[in-house]
Amino acid sequence: MLQWSDRSPQQWREFVNQEVCVTARDQQRFEGRVFTVDPVSASVVLVSFPEHERPSVKVILGHAVTDVQTLASGTEETERRMKSLFLPDRTQVLSKEELKSRRENLRLWLEKNRVPVTEDGDVLRVASVLTISAPYGTGDCSCANEIILARVQSLVESIPGGEHTSLS
Repeated sequence: MLQWSDRSPQQWREFVNQEVCVTARDQQRFEGRVFTVDPVSASVVLVSFPEHERPSVKVILGHAVTDVQTLASGTEETERRMKSLFLPDRTQVLSKEELKSRRENLRLWLEKNRVPVTEDGDVLRVASVLTISAPYGTGDCSCANEIILARVQSLVESIPGGEHTSLS
């Protein structure tokens, strides 16, 4: 049988989002869903969702792992729950339609305030010096000129409805 640390990253990837039982060298067992496997150290990051408790995260160091057995397959719901633990709130998942609507509303708002803006795919460009990427909040503005950056960010913050400020 192939040792855990000798497996390839592609083999480890198959365990992501699966419910597993990890056995360590001292015969200690850990159960949970695999969030990721570190490709350098072969360490396993397990997430568990005990009922009526906060989720827990455990890292089992790769050199200590002797066996990993899959207990159950993962679902989209468990994958979403795990990602929500590690991603900041501002990276909420928006549909393509919602992103398109936000981009369009922001473009119209900037034009209404006489800011020269063009669309370049999913990116808004302001005066060819500033970009605004999805999800089009203040934190998604990028510009080398701090004065322009601050002024455009204040416009983004002031968009009617305030939908762009909650993501920054």
